[in-house]
Amino acid sequence: MKKIYFVVFILIILTLVLPGCIEKPAKVNLSIVQEPNAKENDTSLKVAFASGVSPKESYAYYEELTAYISRKLGGPIKIVQRRSSLEVNDLIKNKRIDFSFVNSGAYVAGNEEFGMKLLVAPKINGRTTYNSYIIVPKNSTYDNIVDLRGKKFAFSDPLSNSGKLYPAYRLSLINETPDSFFGVDEKGRSNYFYTYSQDYSIIAVAGELADGAAVSSLIYEYMKKTKPDIVSNTRVIEVSPPFAIPPVVVSKDIDPFLEERLKDIFLKMDKDEEGKMILSKIMIDKFVNINDNAYDSIREMRKKV
Repeated sequence: MKKIYFVVFILIILTLVLPGCIEKPAKVNLSIVQEPNAKENDTSLKVAFASGVSPKESYAYYEELTAYISRKLGGPIKIVQRRSSLEVNDLIKNKRIDFSFVNSGAYVAGNEEFGMKLLVAPKINGRTTYNSYIIVPKNSTYDNIVDLRGKKFAFSDPLSNSGKLYPAYRLSLINETPDSFFGVDEKGRSNYFYTYSQDYSIIAVAGELADGAAVSSLIYEYMKKTKPDIVSNTRVIEVSPPFAIPPVVVSKDIDPFLEERLKDIFLKMDKDEEGKMILSKIMIDKFVNINDNAYDSIREMRKKV
């Protein structure tokens, strides 16, 4: 519980120190837990967006994406909000949502635990891969992750590949764990914490509230374009090998007809003007099919951490 309270404290400080750095979406705030209004015989589909998949400022565009899919299906879709990837995975496991945008680590965990299935994946800048970046304050003297021993470090989410699994694996290569490497402060509190948002991890480093963080290259590069004043106060000191990109997923028990309809809508989205406009706003080229074995490198890291 102490670690959770510390994270809440950090996020409050971020809000006070860097006001206006995170733009609130026009309609949807996915940083809180919220259920759609339940009605008897409600046939609405439900979707969830994991907090680390996209910058907070783009969530309003994802609502446009949801509305687009709703129109193509000819029925309503409601957004279910959760703070952590584990909570989103539980929604899929318990059949409380129909599809979801998740991070790659959450997909591998969900596929292993309860058969979560791939639907499609985004292609961004011509690639269906991304990297984990280890970042530090711009004016710091750190050159690699080894220099961050005993320092304050921000992970994004316990199930995140770029924001937790890869850096933990990186430490395992030098026979360390996050606990042994980052240690505790003078009050016995852990020197690492979870922000539950890649945005907040970047902001924490930019504001020197953390000495380092592990973040998705997708989020970092997006914010480099949309929030250069923030990202310019950080620098990348390590880049991971490429990993399969965060996908769109469904339950293993989804109705096959619905699965095919959803897949068809995603795969054809770049073929019409409205779809292309929405994709451009979230900086996605198009959605494509992706094979499960693309995520095997993440599975291998999970076995070793």
